[in-house]
Amino acid sequence: MGRKPARSKFMNNRPPANSRYQPTTYEHAANCYTHAFLIFPAIVGSTLLHRLSDDRWKKITAWMYGVGLCALFIISTVFHIIAWKKSHLRTMEQCLHMCDRIVIYFFIASSYAPWLNLRELGPLASHMRWFIWIMAAAGTIYVFLYHEQYKIIELLFYLTMGFSPAVVVASMPNTDGIQELMWGGMLYCLGVVFFKSDGIIPFAHAIWHIFVALAAAVHYYAIWKYLYRSSATSTWKDF
Repeated sequence: MGRKPARSKFMNNRPPANSRYQPTTYEHAANCYTHAFLIFPAIVGSTLLHRLSDDRWKKITAWMYGVGLCALFIISTVFHIIAWKKSHLRTMEQCLHMCDRIVIYFFIASSYAPWLNLRELGPLASHMRWFIWIMAAAGTIYVFLYHEQYKIIELLFYLTMGFSPAVVVASMPNTDGIQELMWGGMLYCLGVVFFKSDGIIPFAHAIWHIFVALAAAVHYYAIWKYLYRSSATSTWKDF
């Protein structure tokens, strides 16, 4: 038998429709490390927002956002480790894969929570503060019922949930931070190309992880600068 081409070490063939892609060993490692290295920064960043909070509502919001941010990277890392090292534990792997999908819905909701909770709401935002969590719950139910069956529909759910609150946030009287939100949204959208490119582009899922990390960093910067740091600076000046 001849040797397999080098490329086979870094990418398997594209899976059939409605089937999961099986990463190579190198891809498994990349999938784990690209999010594992972000767990500690996410915890530190969440703690910083909590320390900058000057009232109870800001602390609650920082907690909501921090839990969503940290859960995204922790659950993703644990799932990819199990899929890589303990793939024989089929039930556990399946459960963690579902959690990995579900946490994305709640991460989107928690990412918008600071803007919806701490900004003066415009006319379109009267119900979005709680409706976004209903969308996350609906996404969770969808995962339980149709996990890995209709991938395009699942992707459309993610995109709809990601863009719907953005329209509301853009309608708020104070638009500071909107540019950063747009840049972060563009990074997420670019990352989706790689999210759907397993078996076409080597390390596609790990590249998607990198885009998620970059977009989350941009959004975190906007939240820190415009919703927490600015108010803390104003309080200090008043004092």
